[in-house]
Amino acid sequence: MPGEVKISGKEVAKHNSRESCWIIVHDKVYDVTDFLDEHPGGSKIILKYAGKDATQEYDPIHPPDAITTHLPREKHLGKVEPDTAEKIEVKITDLEKLRLERVSRRPPLSEVLNLHDFEAIAKLVMPEKAWAYYSSAADDEITNRENHAAYHRVWFRPRILVDVTKTATALGKLGHPDGELNLTRAAAKHGVIQMIPTLASCSFDELVDAAQPNQVQFLQLYVNKDREVTKRIVQHAEKRGIKGLFITVDAPQLGRREKDMRMKFEAEDPSEVKKTGSDNVDRSQGAARAISSFIDPGLNWNDMDWFKSITNMPLILKGVQRWEDALKAYDLGLAGVVLSNHGGRQLDFARSGLEVLVEVVRELGKRRGLKFPNEKFQLFVDGGVRRATDVIKAVALGATAVGIGRPFLYAFSSYGQEGVEHALQILKDEFEMNLRLVGATSIKGITRDVVDCSNLSSHVVAVPGDRLYDTNYESMQTATLKEIKAKL
Repeated sequence: MPGEVKISGKEVAKHNSRESCWIIVHDKVYDVTDFLDEHPGGSKIILKYAGKDATQEYDPIHPPDAITTHLPREKHLGKVEPDTAEKIEVKITDLEKLRLERVSRRPPLSEVLNLHDFEAIAKLVMPEKAWAYYSSAADDEITNRENHAAYHRVWFRPRILVDVTKTATALGKLGHPDGELNLTRAAAKHGVIQMIPTLASCSFDELVDAAQPNQVQFLQLYVNKDREVTKRIVQHAEKRGIKGLFITVDAPQLGRREKDMRMKFEAEDPSEVKKTGSDNVDRSQGAARAISSFIDPGLNWNDMDWFKSITNMPLILKGVQRWEDALKAYDLGLAGVVLSNHGGRQLDFARSGLEVLVEVVRELGKRRGLKFPNEKFQLFVDGGVRRATDVIKAVALGATAVGIGRPFLYAFSSYGQEGVEHALQILKDEFEMNLRLVGATSIKGITRDVVDCSNLSSHVVAVPGDRLYDTNYESMQTATLKEIKAKL
């Protein structure tokens, strides 16, 4: 950039203390002194890189533009002179050596038979911080488990003597260096829609640039307190060809993801906390809060008119959890809703999207005469999907499509793009088989009469346990006594 200040690495190195802390990220120099005690990850990790290049630590857990967007402009000091910055040599710990040894022993993809297998492998080969962030959910994680268990309370009513010879199938950088690019590339090959998240570890343009011509991508939006920032993001997405804007409405405050929190507290040095007096800093959200402090808790229904004024993209509310709000979204002329509880990561004891789907279809049918699936007002469901039978059940109950999140994170964390492609192929094979077995020749044949959901809202009814899911689920660990370190 013309006129940009050039700073030598030697000058940056002088600012290596709590009193004056500069860091380098992607060859740019930032003064983060005033941010130390506000950093959700604690000050220790920043001070480790004080006066040095922090890019390698920054990249896996921050969106590329997090520091440029949220650090005041006056703290952007300039560009470091090439090859003058001090870099920290990353030493491989014994634990990391053991993890890499486990990575080398991954089974071939041909032995991965279902989405549960990806989760089992990911738990063994992912860095502990990454696993804690991906797998964590709110409080006792009851909603997280309920999202999956709800599908077990819906049973099939198969048709027989249907000619199903021809069956049409359709499925509507913490974990890996290429991050969400794995999803973009695999989605293109399999004709699946990708939802680009606001907090992707790859930049938005990087993911759009990687898409194939005519590949459909949506944008999941966390609304920024600064509406100009939000407007810029939305209008840029529309110019780049994004087909739908999914406005997240269930995260005015992040839930307590205690696995993630436990990982954060274990990483903190108690002596550093006492020395700096930073024990009052709210680090209760772990890695999640570190990248989401910009989210506007004041977002409300009145903002929908503003969104309509800045974009022509279809507007869908993501995180609707009761029929009254779905009805309001319809009456306001929005394009649809995602019935979701944020993967169980927000309010524990929120109901599953599948259960909410049944009441939304019933009430909007009764009050507005709508039939679902409905092209003018689409219902999406996410959370807990692990099998194609889950997808079929949701579609039978009125969903346009389902969202699948964690399984694909585990797939690319374990095997990269090939893992995602294999996961999609597993789902397609399951889908074709189960369409035949329920007596449907295409997705249009999946109607309400092929399922029995009479027990869906009975939260204590006995259901068959999912041994694969239960094996992968890792309970939250309680607080324990610290180990005593022997003095030499």
